[in-house]
Amino acid sequence: MAEDYYQVLGVDKKATADEIKKVYRKLALKWHPDKNPNNKAAEEKFKKISEAYAVLSDEKKRGEYDQFGSADQYRQQYSQEDIFRNFDINEILRGFGFEGGRGGGRTTFRTGRRGGGGARDDYDDPFAGLFGGGGMGGGRQQYANVPQKGQDAEYNLSISLEESVFGADKKISFQLENRIEDINVKIPAGISNGKKLRLPGKGLSGINGGPSGDLYLNINVLPHPIYARDGNDLYIEKTIKFTQAALGTTIDVPTLEGSTKRLKLSPGTQNGTKIRMKGYGVPGLKGVPKGDQYIKINVEVPKKLSEKQIKLVQQLADDGI
Repeated sequence: MAEDYYQVLGVDKKATADEIKKVYRKLALKWHPDKNPNNKAAEEKFKKISEAYAVLSDEKKRGEYDQFGSADQYRQQYSQEDIFRNFDINEILRGFGFEGGRGGGRTTFRTGRRGGGGARDDYDDPFAGLFGGGGMGGGRQQYANVPQKGQDAEYNLSISLEESVFGADKKISFQLENRIEDINVKIPAGISNGKKLRLPGKGLSGINGGPSGDLYLNINVLPHPIYARDGNDLYIEKTIKFTQAALGTTIDVPTLEGSTKRLKLSPGTQNGTKIRMKGYGVPGLKGVPKGDQYIKINVEVPKKLSEKQIKLVQQLADDGI
């Protein structure tokens, strides 16, 4: 589930600035590292609530965040430098009764991770003065040397129905950090709308030698002019005349793979009749059986009749048809 800054703090999206500050004060007092020595879980919790507060306490950042709706999406667009810009955690904590970190002084945050063009050595942890002991500088150095996995990225990929059914090799190009990425992607046969494809190591670069994040492709199957897909089954409609339905006929039915099948309709075929073509649907993923193709028959009733046709139909009506 995508992380939401409002949920991290436990406040409503309509909460005022004062309400947000009051909630953060309570949480900061509870999770501050001085109150939870050697507690990594508390340390991570404190970092999360501080990041959420850094965004939601700033009117401009909060407005930008509300456009994205999740912390994950927000982090993809804004660097940690952006998130903690103008946020002095020591000053805030001193207002809550703390001395602003074990090393004292002002903690700033810089990063060359996105858009800033800076070097990796410019990385400063805004919480370095709070964790690790031995002063702010020592804590920062200790944290900065720890390899960290890069953030994951997402890409919305639209494909045709044919590509979703038979699979395809596609090349996508998109901007990631400060570079243009060209990636070859293999679309598996049978993938459906809304599925995600994970490409390991194709996300944002790691920090301090850590591995890159992953890239997730959100699959969007475009509408088809003839076929509709439901699960692994394909549906197509064919319209026949009233007389063909009454007397029986043959119809030519296209398949998605490009061939044409001739089907015989029995006399008395009813409007809405469905005919199954077994095995002409979508291949199943992970051992799921292949789907079928269904033809829905629509019987066309003429809107206008000639005098001769009216007499013939009237004779049929007189005969009880």
